[in-house]
Amino acid sequence: MIMALLPGQAQAHSVRDDTGRVIEVNQPFTRIISLYAAHTENLFQLGLDDAIIGVTDREDFPSTALEKPAFTARDTAERFLNAGPDLVLIRPEQRAAHAALWADLERQGVIVAAMEPSTVPEMYDYWRRLGILTGREVQAEEMVGQFKDGLFMARQRVDSIDPAQRPGVFFESIHRRISTFSPNSMPIFVMETAGGRNVAADAASRPGTTIADYGLERMLAKSSEIDVYLTRYGEMNPVNVKDITTSPAASHIKAVRDRNVFLVDERLVSLPTMRLLRGIDAIHTLLHPTMWN
Repeated sequence: MIMALLPGQAQAHSVRDDTGRVIEVNQPFTRIISLYAAHTENLFQLGLDDAIIGVTDREDFPSTALEKPAFTARDTAERFLNAGPDLVLIRPEQRAAHAALWADLERQGVIVAAMEPSTVPEMYDYWRRLGILTGREVQAEEMVGQFKDGLFMARQRVDSIDPAQRPGVFFESIHRRISTFSPNSMPIFVMETAGGRNVAADAASRPGTTIADYGLERMLAKSSEIDVYLTRYGEMNPVNVKDITTSPAASHIKAVRDRNVFLVDERLVSLPTMRLLRGIDAIHTLLHPTMWN
């Protein structure tokens, strides 16, 4: 949520992070450590290469992020303080998990902001908050505009497809639990924008997460509707196609019989970055291959 942005004001002077903390922004933060890959990617997108003085130890995009010193929440407060940050960006779950570390940093005058949007509208607000924190409000608004333009083009691409002809998709989040995503989550948004129909629209997410437990029995009850079986792969779900096609009762799933089981890079569907547009394109080619021939 953006705070203190009143009619006629040119700039907001404070933002509220996702744990409710209000951060006063008297001047842009210029020495930033990012402990979430999405924060890092968005900071680079905003043109803040020189302001980023530390990133996570699991960065992979953009490639220039790999040149930055790596930090983790397991490091000591002294290591952070020796780098001289004025802002540390984390996720809300990290706030609770490592409370003592953030308290130490805050006692030394370092601002710690926890943010992680779970929907696309929240993502726009999150980008704008990053813009306020870093003095890049104009660039953040440009990101929002560019993303909306990309969505418009993606939606135009599938407008000609009869909704009844859009393939039914089961989008797996965690294979060992046969979990999917909540209907309003970013991965489902990406899949539906790409022209798919969510066969697990009745899924309910766990509290505080977009992961939705579904289970084999419920999934098999809709097996004949599953034209395409998607699963995100990556750190959160280290899986391969064989794991799915050889799992119990897999032969009952239409997508398995038709060999329409595909992996999707989790970084293209789960992170609140501009690369969600690449995820939409990637999934569209899987769901509607004839449109690309």
